[in-house]
Formats: sequence, C-alpha cells, structure tokens
Amino acid sequence: MTDSRFAPPGPLGFGGAPLGNMFDVVDDATAEEALAAAWDTGVRYFDTAPHYGSGLSEHRFGNMLRARPREEFTLSTKVGRLLLPDPGRPENPPFVQGLPFRVEHDYSYDGTMRSIEDSCQRLGLARIDVAYIHDVAEDHHGAAWEEVFAEAMTGAARALMALRDQGVIKAWGLGVNRVEPCVLALEQSDPDVFLLAGRYSLLNQPALGRLFPMCLERGVHVVVGGPYNSGLLAGGDTFEYADAPSEMIARRDRIAELCERHGVDIRAAALQFCAAHPAVAAVIPGAKRAAKVRENARLMREPIPAALWSDLKDAGLLPRDAPTPG
Repeated sequence: MTDSRFAPPGPLGFGGAPLGNMFDVVDDATAEEALAAAWDTGVRYFDTAPHYGSGLSEHRFGNMLRARPREEFTLSTKVGRLLLPDPGRPENPPFVQGLPFRVEHDYSYDGTMRSIEDSCQRLGLARIDVAYIHDVAEDHHGAAWEEVFAEAMTGAARALMALRDQGVIKAWGLGVNRVEPCVLALEQSDPDVFLLAGRYSLLNQPALGRLFPMCLERGVHVVVGGPYNSGLLAGGDTFEYADAPSEMIARRDRIAELCERHGVDIRAAALQFCAAHPAVAAVIPGAKRAAKVRENARLMREPIPAALWSDLKDAGLLPRDAPTPG
C-alpha cells in the first residue's frame, strides 16, 4: 500500500441528506438537535451537499459547526450542481420544501470553482476539507453517465486538483452510487477519497472485488454511504430508494435470522461490517432525529460475536474474503 492520503475521521460520520428534508420535512429545531447529538456522541466528520434541500442541509450544518472549533471536525460537500435563485421553489426530488433555488448541473472548471465559493457562503465557513464530484454515475438530460464522467474529469476534477494543490481543500473525489466511475477515476486521475453509497453493505458488496484493492494500493480512502441500503437493513422495505426486490428482502431476512440467533441487532452488524474493511475510513448513516443519531453510535459499539460472521459466510450471505470486525 502506498502512503495514505487525507482521510475523514471515523468510524462513524454524519450524512446530511435527511436534513435537506429528504422525503419529508424536518423542522430547524429537530435538525439542530440531531447535529448536536452527533457532535456529543463523538462524530467529527460531517458530509453535506448543495443538492440536499437546494442548500438547506448546508445551511443547517453551518449553523451548528460554526459554533465548534474549526480544527476539530472534517467537513465535506459536493460540486456538480449550482443553485440559482427561483421564487417558485421548483421541485428537487427526493427533497421536499427546500430553499428557493433551482438546481442546475454544472461539472465545468468554472462552475466547480463557483460551487465551492457558494457552499462556503451557505455554510458560513471559510473552507471545506473534502469536495466530492456529485452523481457522475447518473444519466443527465439524455447523456449517458460515461459522458457526464468525461465532462467532470476535464472540468471539475481539474479544478479540485488545483484547489488541493493550493491548499484550499485537503482532498477530492467522487460522491457516487456506482463502482465503475470510481475505478475509472483511479485509472485516469488522482483522487484522494470516494463517497460510495450502497455498494458495500451486508446485502451487496460490488466494491469488494476490484475497487477496494485498487484503493488500498493507491492509499485512497472510501467513505461508505447508505450502510442500511436506504432502509432495508434498518427494518424498512426500500432498497436504493425504491420498493425492495423480493430477492433482496429474502436475503435480508436470512441475515436477520442469523443475527437474531446470535443476539445481534442487524443494524449493528450492518454498520460494523462496513467499517471493518481497511479501505473504509468512515461510515455515514443519515439521521433526522437526535435519538436515531445516538442509536447509531450505540450500534457501532455493540459487541458482536465472531461466530456471526463465520455463520454468514458459511451460509453464502457474505463473501469469504470480506473483512469482518475483530
């Protein structure tokens, strides 16, 4: 493994999408309590994005973090979407009742520079630590994700490397929900860290085969988003923000049965499994309420017998070569 690059502190961080009113409205007081609970439980890595509530999540993060010593936390946000004033409050799903701004995709060099400045103003902070290029793994306006990725590499990536070299930011990477663009970024550029959502979890591990070994070789870190697979591993019935396929529900149920046999909360197994891989710097479940934040902190510390991991592998529910806690 090469010398390690900048890594967000873990094992537990705070994902900011829910505080952008993801799916339903969270009032300011509840959001403030959730962020304060994260700080009080020892979380020192906070991730947000302009997309989350059209700037609402960034505003809320800034309101809390400005009162904390700047050198004691790591903050990441994202580029690739500019926010333009729009009193009509256009829809920005899956967020509801966000701020009055229209989201416009922009992966250009100049757009990225503007995005960083805009984020600092929304946060009320002079700098961020990590900038992720957001959602280059999605198709935009009829363009395939490969085209979006190529545009981002020639524009946004070049801008973020310049900002890193100037010391404006400490690290850059991609914030995506697919493995393939991360592999391409490692082959074509010089990222420091990836935020990968839903691609390394108790339910599925497509990052394990190629991406994680490449990251270890390059000293590149991974932040795991969506450790509960958008709810399926936390008692819900959604997978990747849609109704869960029957095969995934059946797989979840088999994992839950083994967890119950060992007296383990499946959510604790989900969080701790993600954190156990040496490429993973932090795991960032989202939360809307302080009680859930405190619960995640407890679950990350819950003792889990080694026999559970052995049984999951023996049942074919985890790959044999997947690192496990302890």
